[in-house]
Amino acid sequence: MKINYFNYKKIKDDCYLLTNDFGSYCFLNEDKFRHLVAGSIDYDEELFNKGFIIEDDLNKAANRLKSRYREMKKYLLSSTCLHIFVLTSDCNFRCLYCQARDENNHKSGLMSKEIAKKCVDIALQSPDKVLSFEFQGGEPLLNFSTLKYIVEYANKNKGYHDINYSVVTNISLLDESIINYFKDNKISMATSLDGPKEVQDINRPFSDGEGSYDTVCSNIKRVKETGQYIGAIETTSKYNLDKYKETIDTYVSLGLCEIFIRPLTKLGTAANNWDEIGYSSSSFKEYYRKSLLYILELNINGTKIKEGHASVFLQKIIGNYSNNYMELRSPCGASIGQRAYFFDGNIFTCDEGRMMYEMGDDAFLIGNVNNSNHSELIKSSITKTLMLSSMTELLPACSECVYQPYCGVCPVATYGETKNIFNNQCNNFRCELYKGILDVLFEILSLNNSEYMKILNNWL
Repeated sequence: MKINYFNYKKIKDDCYLLTNDFGSYCFLNEDKFRHLVAGSIDYDEELFNKGFIIEDDLNKAANRLKSRYREMKKYLLSSTCLHIFVLTSDCNFRCLYCQARDENNHKSGLMSKEIAKKCVDIALQSPDKVLSFEFQGGEPLLNFSTLKYIVEYANKNKGYHDINYSVVTNISLLDESIINYFKDNKISMATSLDGPKEVQDINRPFSDGEGSYDTVCSNIKRVKETGQYIGAIETTSKYNLDKYKETIDTYVSLGLCEIFIRPLTKLGTAANNWDEIGYSSSSFKEYYRKSLLYILELNINGTKIKEGHASVFLQKIIGNYSNNYMELRSPCGASIGQRAYFFDGNIFTCDEGRMMYEMGDDAFLIGNVNNSNHSELIKSSITKTLMLSSMTELLPACSECVYQPYCGVCPVATYGETKNIFNNQCNNFRCELYKGILDVLFEILSLNNSEYMKILNNWL
């Protein structure tokens, strides 16, 4: 038997976490870990089945384990499936952390139907059978007529494709006709709800400074009364940090079954307002730990709610499933998994890439609807560079990290923070945030608490 390559981390006294490229993990005590490293460990069924020890015959080992690796990288066999239509950059909110807006470089306008048609024509060139069309802004409902045009034009011309539609909206402009249209056309909604009234009204005010909490909660209830699903994301600002229970209780009170706890990204307004709303990675980690443990206790007591980031990671960690969450894959999904079409017809590698454009930097612009096609966008030198710069297996800051099989890098976010698309700093802010989330998850997994494990498995 041979010892296979693995990364490791001591997570607490007498407990080491080991991971490998097949997406497997295990916990070993100090004695067993040292015997493994020394090559003096006896045959161990768990270590063998998970690929930490392998046959002397490497071909035999490869044949035994290749299906696990293929499953972890299955997203590489698909093409650009997520197409983001930025219908406008205008918005009736002025969120303190908006990463899609920079007042110094704001580009105002609405996507015309002519440009929308060309965007859809390019999106439908993707060979994937199942596509996702996502409407964003600004506030996309400010250009509802073009949203309707895209849905109707795409449905008439989709050919062999199946298209899933979603809209990311602050939902303040919902009326009965829009709600019914979304229901009739199976368009799912995602909104932002950052917590109780005192947090939401600070983080996400209307343009005139009025709070948005009452409007958002009222419209969530209206949508749910029609039987439609609506998802919500919590973006953590400094004002959330001492209100984790109140934030989760707000979701529960509205009957929401999932909360996606998202840290700030230092782009756009968030970067400009960092001194007011920002925090350290350790503060976010502690907030996330308290939130997740509280969510688990709620589930034990019969309240069903799950945390979105945990669900994404656990599909990889426990399920050995290649979740196609674009910024947590290697390489990332820029251009080869997602694409963003700005209202002016410019095409970007990803949503974060168009956000950089709104900050005055067109580094991630790969084409325009008037002179581009799917094949050319995939072959773009920018696309290729982002693929290279987001392969965690090759990056010095990532390749030896115990979380490498489950994590990913966002070259755009790295560029926004360091002006370098290659993540050469193992302790940059984004890296520390995701390490923190994974620290918490593996600390909980190491407890092997039967009630916790049942809940986490259900989240898959």
